[in-house]
Amino acid sequence: MTHIKKKSSLLTVTVACIGVVYGDIGTSPLYTLRECLTGQAGITLTQSSLFGFLSLIFWLLMLVVSVKYISFVMRADNDGEGGILTLMSLAVRNLSPRWVPLIMFLGLVGGSFFYGDGVITPAISVLSAIEGLEIIEPSLDRFIIPFSIAVLTLLFFIQKNGTGSVGKIFAPVMVLWFVTIGVLGLSGILRNPQVLHALNPYWAVHFFAEYKTVSFFALGMVVLSVTGGEALYADMGHFGKKPIRIAWFILVGPSLVMNYFGQGALLLSKPDAIQNPFFLLAPGWALIPLLILATLATVIASQAVISGVFSLTRQAVRMGYLPPMRIIYTSDEESGQIYIPVVNWLLYFAVLIAILSFKHSSNLASAYGIVVTGTMVITSLLIGIVMVKNWGWKSGVGGLMMAVMLLIDVPLFAANLVKLFSGGWLPVVIGLTILLIMLTWKTERNRLVRRLRQDPEALEALIVSLEKSPPKRVPGTAVVMSRGQYEVPLVLLHNLKHNKILHERVVLLTVATEDVPYVHNVRRVTIEQLSPSFWRVIASYGWREKPNVTDILYRCGLEGLKCTMNETSFFMSRDTFVLGDPRPWYLKARGKLFQVLQRNSLRAPEHYHIPPNRVIELGAVVKF
Repeated sequence: MTHIKKKSSLLTVTVACIGVVYGDIGTSPLYTLRECLTGQAGITLTQSSLFGFLSLIFWLLMLVVSVKYISFVMRADNDGEGGILTLMSLAVRNLSPRWVPLIMFLGLVGGSFFYGDGVITPAISVLSAIEGLEIIEPSLDRFIIPFSIAVLTLLFFIQKNGTGSVGKIFAPVMVLWFVTIGVLGLSGILRNPQVLHALNPYWAVHFFAEYKTVSFFALGMVVLSVTGGEALYADMGHFGKKPIRIAWFILVGPSLVMNYFGQGALLLSKPDAIQNPFFLLAPGWALIPLLILATLATVIASQAVISGVFSLTRQAVRMGYLPPMRIIYTSDEESGQIYIPVVNWLLYFAVLIAILSFKHSSNLASAYGIVVTGTMVITSLLIGIVMVKNWGWKSGVGGLMMAVMLLIDVPLFAANLVKLFSGGWLPVVIGLTILLIMLTWKTERNRLVRRLRQDPEALEALIVSLEKSPPKRVPGTAVVMSRGQYEVPLVLLHNLKHNKILHERVVLLTVATEDVPYVHNVRRVTIEQLSPSFWRVIASYGWREKPNVTDILYRCGLEGLKCTMNETSFFMSRDTFVLGDPRPWYLKARGKLFQVLQRNSLRAPEHYHIPPNRVIELGAVVKF
């Protein structure tokens, strides 16, 4: 009976992961082959060029997705979690300190690039699906942009309600999508089996030999077939490795290959179908149902990217790379279902700008690929380090594997760089902006903490002085929030200066984020008594957890430090940050940006879920 339940559970999770993990790569057949054969000057539709592109698409899917991500990258997990920031944290664990800043910078670049991808993917996916209206009736082309905007507006608007109920239809729709595109592709192959010759890698090699320099730039369109591969690794924590691998090899991979080759078979017999080979592969009566299904599939692909941006943002906030912001948990059972209002609406307006600026999926395809392939290169570098430093592989073997991956990724990245001036600047600018914000927040925050200074001797001297000559004592417990365990909290000094009182018991509370997704409850709090009335508490959380002071007080009670919420006051410093010493213009600009981020960040009481009526905030001017 248990064995049957396990099988049923594995099947359920496998089906569920199809609806989330494979949305982006699963909708690539809508536009990839069309753009390959029409998006590069100097390449015309011939059997040779068609077979060359099909061969390149097939072998990229096999080498990048099946081998690189499925077989190797997904082995690099942090307590089951994946993603580029996770890979970065794994890579620096056993690395020489002098290399750590460089590797962390690369990881942040990869994470920032995901935001650029998050703008382009919803726009190109939804536009390419709704462009099927032109096939049904050419005069409907004027409705493509309004319909696309309407669909995406609805999608972003419902985010606040959570994706739990909508998510229930994701899996069945995407399973139907992959079955449909697989059947359509198979029907095309059966009508013209000659297309299967393109499975031979000879045609890929022949393509480069025939078109020479032009073939290199054509890789910028071929890469559209593997966009979304990073999602396999990023969503690993939600579903596990096995379901993602099963879904790829049993359904997703075969369906994609069959559809690409089915489109190729159609183009062999009807070259004029190049205007939209995906929709023209279907019989006339199926066009409207296929258009509806394609729209649903692209909405799901967009939802997967939006959810991915939310998850990455939460991870960056907890790791200290972005300021605290309001995060709404839309499910009591699934911690991965979150909604971040500011990110949602900024992303929405960026997507609208992309649609109104580029107007057609072909134009967006010319902007797509730089950030995706850039992330692929960074992933190869980081996984090579993990192979040697974490898995214990010999340097020669790990270096060889990294070189093989880069031999594929670097040419793809280089080929996409030519898109920079044809629209590729948009996701790059978005990514670099996020990178600037991350680096500014992290460096200025660290600089501020150093300025406030972790001084064990000064803290100890203050406590000894207060125990020896205390001010007036008042009943209850004062929990004083501090950024570091040896910091002399300004709010404590201000309370003594202005109110001239001290609570019977003072708890210096520091909330620390560890480099793991979850921290076991046994290690949640560490308590140290500093004097008869002073205690230090360090509460540790993983980057997928949300700190909660009610839980912290409960854990303290279990360890012998009993604090009731009704008798506890939380003292926090509401700091006003001003620039200190004169700086060069670029450091001054960075300081100004930090001030803006600090003013608009989520206040500590909300961030730590502290009841508002238990909070006392005292202002302070802090130079940094």
